[in-house]
Amino acid sequence: MTLLAAADGVVNASSPLPWLVVGGQLSAPQLTALHAAGVRTVIDLRDAMEPRPFDEPGTAATLGMHYVNAPVVSGALTDQAMERVLTALRAARPTPTLLHCSSANRTGGPLIAYLMIDEGMDQASAVDAAMRGGLRSVEILEWGTEYAGKHRKN
Repeated sequence: MTLLAAADGVVNASSPLPWLVVGGQLSAPQLTALHAAGVRTVIDLRDAMEPRPFDEPGTAATLGMHYVNAPVVSGALTDQAMERVLTALRAARPTPTLLHCSSANRTGGPLIAYLMIDEGMDQASAVDAAMRGGLRSVEILEWGTEYAGKHRKN
């Protein structure tokens, strides 16, 4: 089963890279299905205070998955926040990984930066991949492209 097939029903699920699934809020059965498909790292971009429909860190631990909470919060889109997410993505690659928030909107900024800096993707293609995966915020789009512009090696 492909990673994307395992993410069936996850809001805005997409697979911009063979080892990466991005999406919104998932359920415990969906997390279990992703684990069965090979996902070993979960990077959750929600703030610790955001409501969760189940104990995601506990479920991930029970399944033997590495769980990383790297909050992305509107109004606090800093280089440090971006670096926390990029560090987690870089540490996880090429192991199957889930990057998510509640709707997949917040995954867009770090995804753009990662695709441009680490995968050498051009900006238009990186933005397109992020938008297919749920990016809707201009603020988050600009955060990702500006960070990539400052840190990309030409």
